[in-house]
Amino acid sequence: MNAHLPLIADIADPQLTQALQHKLDHKTKPLGSLGLLERLALRLGLILGTEAPALHAPQMLVCAGDHGLAARGVSAFPSDVTWQMVENFLAGGAAVSVLARQHGLGLTVVDCGVARPIAARDAAPGQPRLLLRKVAPGTQDASAGPAMTAGQCAQAISNGMEVVRSLPGNALLLGEMGIGNTSVASLLLARLAGLPLAEVTGAGTGLDAAGIERKRAVLQQALDTNAAATGPLEALAALGGYEVATLVGAVLQAAAERRVIVVDGFITSAAVLVASRIAPQVLQRCVFAHRSGERGHSLMLAQMQAEPLLDLGLRLGEGSGAALAWPLLQSACAVLLEMASFESAGVATASA
Repeated sequence: MNAHLPLIADIADPQLTQALQHKLDHKTKPLGSLGLLERLALRLGLILGTEAPALHAPQMLVCAGDHGLAARGVSAFPSDVTWQMVENFLAGGAAVSVLARQHGLGLTVVDCGVARPIAARDAAPGQPRLLLRKVAPGTQDASAGPAMTAGQCAQAISNGMEVVRSLPGNALLLGEMGIGNTSVASLLLARLAGLPLAEVTGAGTGLDAAGIERKRAVLQQALDTNAAATGPLEALAALGGYEVATLVGAVLQAAAERRVIVVDGFITSAAVLVASRIAPQVLQRCVFAHRSGERGHSLMLAQMQAEPLLDLGLRLGEGSGAALAWPLLQSACAVLLEMASFESAGVATASA
């Protein structure tokens, strides 16, 4: 499977870094006074390879799939909610639909492995669209064996790459839907980072304390059953979901194309964690939108040395946090492009 993955080049550029920092330092403001926005502007310039980064045709990609683990009671909601929410995305009623519409984000929903058949449909320009890339109607129960075969996992990754190649723009915002997929994120974090399940497993869609304990017991069984799956691709196949694997492919392709990758919450971060263990340079292209309220996300961010833009207690997923953070990326570019320098504005600099 490795032979078919794109090459991710190192985009570190000391000369460009110095030029961008010089521009930021000479804007009409005290040094560093725009804080994280300045670091974001620097990152966007490096990702896009220019002193004047401009974002165009941003794409929200929401990948959906079902999970065999859900039958074990790891979620407060039934699996039917997955396909119902896909319909809600397309009808324009979900949070990510509203936010994508508000911020002018193209919205593409991908059926990667939803258990119920969803009919293909055409969408009017500017409206949400559905792509059918279903590998199978949900994964197998990871507590009883591998969730996917290696071939199924490879197909999902390939699907994600192909979808991104078809999308316009230079920014990809990541979203997901799948009842049970916080369990997948917890499993992947526990396996790839060597962290105890108790530290990385939370309420997901709203389990009570007893439900969380049941969930942890099921997840421990999944880890034990798939103990030999230790590498990133092996762990993804054994523990993951079709939507997560599709997102891994999307991240790898977007990184290879030097797109800005806006990471949402716990589940999309899990996909980025896997992708970064395959190709560490992926992280150079990522902007982490927020710190989720889901237990384990802070630990996952720490694994990637990620600095999230927002901390609003969000734990919805869908790409909602990525959409909420999007205006900050636009502002960072605007500051670099439009804000005057001391020299151009005729403003005196600080005295030595």
